[in-house]
Amino acid sequence: MSVKRLIYLSVLALVLFLVFDGYVYSRPPFRMSNFTVVRQNGTSVLFKAEVALSPSEQAYGLMFAKKLETDTGMIFPFPEPKPASFWMKNTFIPLDLLFIKTDGTIAKIVASARPKDETPMSSPGLVTAVIEINGGLSKKMGIREGDKVFSPVIKTGNQAEVPAIREE
Repeated sequence: MSVKRLIYLSVLALVLFLVFDGYVYSRPPFRMSNFTVVRQNGTSVLFKAEVALSPSEQAYGLMFAKKLETDTGMIFPFPEPKPASFWMKNTFIPLDLLFIKTDGTIAKIVASARPKDETPMSSPGLVTAVIEINGGLSKKMGIREGDKVFSPVIKTGNQAEVPAIREE
């Protein structure tokens, strides 16, 4: 094989890889919303969030995301409370998973779930939503099980009782 042909095939392979890589890893557009975590001491932290509403959006989630801004997460709201189970297949960044009970309380936090791990992470019972944020951020921000979550896209019994929020 000539050097010229080898260079041509190498460039072609690189171009195809870049096109294919961009196609496979381009994430679909998600709706945007927000959520606030009110800690048990009354202080709060506000996050922007992508919202995965449809079953296909929920199946895709944060797969293939290469980074997540500190004040950003993803909300997986459910139309009715249900047991939830997540895994990290095709997820490239560590995440904290917050399982939200029907009253808006964080029932369980799975801290720093490992990228690409296919081990199921399940809710402790019925939940109305799951939120994903950067791995380790719950600990860093002082977010704990028992804190309350408020969001216009999460169906809870606490929408009418949104407190006056003190940001830290």
